[in-house]
Amino acid sequence: MDRDGDDLVPLLKAYQAGELAAFERLYAALAGELQRYFQAQGATGAAAQDLAQDTFLEIHRSRHTYLPPLPVRPWVFGIARHVLGRHRRAAWRRARHEGGAESAAAAVAPATPAIETRDLADALARLPASRREAWVLHHVHGLSFQQIAERFRIGVGAAKLRSSRAMRALRAALGADPEIDPERRGTRDG
Repeated sequence: MDRDGDDLVPLLKAYQAGELAAFERLYAALAGELQRYFQAQGATGAAAQDLAQDTFLEIHRSRHTYLPPLPVRPWVFGIARHVLGRHRRAAWRRARHEGGAESAAAAVAPATPAIETRDLADALARLPASRREAWVLHHVHGLSFQQIAERFRIGVGAAKLRSSRAMRALRAALGADPEIDPERRGTRDG
């Protein structure tokens, strides 16, 4: 399956036209990715499944807003981000109502270790400009790799590679990549 979602465009168009089989194929293609996304954001297995289901409900409600031939995955994961934000706000309000601000913060905190903004800014500043810009455009501003490629006048693969290398270097610099041997951190390409 193409990671950019080009193979999903005809499915979403067919779903927009009312074909139930197209939705079933979209669900099969995206449900696992959505659950992994929510788990990476700190949701437990059951909560990740519920959030994925909520995302598909929102996809159904918003299917008319998708504009072919744009890639499907960025559109879907944009919806997923909104579902997650709504879930976190509701959890925060519930926890605040039930027992104070401390439990509210714990209810929405991701399961990953806290990274100080200053540390991230310092690590970003040490990256080569091309990698830093690709990472910021994709992970902060939400641009697709196609949009980044067009902006830099490079191939989509090169845009992905720049962002990927930036992410690897950031994880190494912030101590968040368990696959990188701490003794070799300084020797990795970043």
